[in-house]
Amino acid sequence: MTKKEIIWREILFQVLENKKFEFTQKEIAQKYKFSLSTVFNALKVPRASGCIEAGGRGFKVVDAEKWLYLWATFRNLQKDVIYQTHTDKSVKEIEGEMPPHITFGAFSAYLKKYKDAPADYDKIYVYSKKEKLTDIKSRFPFQKGIINLVVILSDRWLENFSKGKITPDCQTFVDLWNLREWYAKNYLDALKEKVFHF
Repeated sequence: MTKKEIIWREILFQVLENKKFEFTQKEIAQKYKFSLSTVFNALKVPRASGCIEAGGRGFKVVDAEKWLYLWATFRNLQKDVIYQTHTDKSVKEIEGEMPPHITFGAFSAYLKKYKDAPADYDKIYVYSKKEKLTDIKSRFPFQKGIINLVVILSDRWLENFSKGKITPDCQTFVDLWNLREWYAKNYLDALKEKVFHF
């Protein structure tokens, strides 16, 4: 993910999970060791779109839903894919045999958090750091066929959000938005109901 997306995730996570709506650019820059200009530039689009309002020394998020859709359209999930393969194992077997370092995304993340499946799914999306990819490949060697296991590059901060080894709701949402599986919409609609209750 880009630095812009890292910043967007941080803010949207705080809004959706912790009901925190007011921020300063300085606190975000210090937390991620980004320059103030990087944070300022990351906020240009949400500011222009009316998602945030500047006030005093900081800014306030006034439309998190709109911002989430902005991120969803900006996100290039395919660009971050570092491995994909087919495996004859079932969804439950794949999830159960994943190494401990991974973070579950998309359908698995939703199911693991909300203990509910809006539709059956037959494809697993997980996040992993590049240096840990060998472990996944040894468990799920490359095999031709319909791809049902996709590994996405994890950024260094993701594990800070992944309670229970799952992506935070805001990231699950933008990833689901970018998936082609027909049942992604079922999960997206279900997640919308969960996250937009402030």
